[in-house]
Amino acid sequence: MVAGAEAVIPLQTNLPKPAFTGTPAFLVSPNLEKVTGRLREPFLVPAGTVNLAAGKLAAGSQERPVLGDYRLVTDGNKEADGRSFLELGPGLQWVQIDLGAPCTIRAILVWHYHGEPRVYRDVVVQTAEDADLIAGLQTVFNNDHDNSAGLGVGTDREYVETFEGRLVPVPGHRARFVRLYSRGNTSDDMNHLVEVEVHGARLP
Repeated sequence: MVAGAEAVIPLQTNLPKPAFTGTPAFLVSPNLEKVTGRLREPFLVPAGTVNLAAGKLAAGSQERPVLGDYRLVTDGNKEADGRSFLELGPGLQWVQIDLGAPCTIRAILVWHYHGEPRVYRDVVVQTAEDADLIAGLQTVFNNDHDNSAGLGVGTDREYVETFEGRLVPVPGHRARFVRLYSRGNTSDDMNHLVEVEVHGARLP
């Protein structure tokens, strides 16, 4: 290690059980990334990085979810069963997590429903310093290739949900709030979140 360089370690998280195996060749999307079937490479983060979202308060675009409760998004249960996910109605919906204080964010891990191969549409992840997403707003992931969500054209690819979740690298942004959008999926028009982890450190 170069003198004075920050010590880094692989990001640590507990993965749920895989709910399906094989390559889901039947899914069609104009913006779908190639499915390799390989696990992702370890992602390096500064030593001392923790899941800042664990047990934190979440809210969303629907006052009353169709199924589940907003607390499910940060409760640590990532399994693909009927007790683990939040369901919101059709159209563009969002869930927002309050980390409780300004933090430095290094990575966000997102699990939509992964009990079967499916692709969620218009997945957009944003961070900001305030609940209205004005101060310090950063879009860290956006796979809305045609701006159908009205949040800008994204350059990220759509992807098939798996037990690994989707890891979104964040280059040390300062933020307190994380908002995650989606607009239906390839199985139905509903929106689901199983778990969200926000890895980083509290600012002194």
